[in-house]
Amino acid sequence: MVEDEAPSIRDMLAVNLRAARSARGLSLSELSRRSGIGKATLSQLESGGGNPTIETVFSLSRVLEVAISDLLDRRAGGAFTVVRGADVEVLRGEGVDLRQLRRIEAGDGVFELYDQVVRGDAAQRSQGHVGIEHTIVQTGRLQVEVAGRTVEVGPGDYVAFDAREPHCYTALEAPVHSVLLLQYRADERLDGQAHPVLNG
Repeated sequence: MVEDEAPSIRDMLAVNLRAARSARGLSLSELSRRSGIGKATLSQLESGGGNPTIETVFSLSRVLEVAISDLLDRRAGGAFTVVRGADVEVLRGEGVDLRQLRRIEAGDGVFELYDQVVRGDAAQRSQGHVGIEHTIVQTGRLQVEVAGRTVEVGPGDYVAFDAREPHCYTALEAPVHSVLLLQYRADERLDGQAHPVLNG
């Protein structure tokens, strides 16, 4: 049996960004103004073009007040699921590489599970986005700054915080391999419902 090729991050973002913007009643111009992302860039993203980065996707999540997976949803399914890291497209940022492994819906909440690598070439800053961010370090040492407070964590350590606060990850011993879990409440999902996605 040949499996269908999974849609790309660009394809998923194009479909879901249009749906989220429409549901929020925002024009491209207004979304551009609120997010600081150029109108031409947004138009390109909605057409399935461009090269979306972590910064772009997290900014859109913050402005639209939706879960990251509401923009990048792939809907992994089944009770027995295997996701090969090598088969997952990397969403790259200034200092972090993310691979979305799974979206988990439990009751009214949503959880997103990521393989996260914090590189040593730059700090990864976020203005904040919806959800609670949970990180478990596997290898390396990580500095986490949240709203002016700083902590260093190493292998086996865990840190969690309100992701709406400005935050920054910096690899002190690079690369830092970690598990990132984003947790969302029902009111942080677009209309509390699934969004239209490609291929089903």
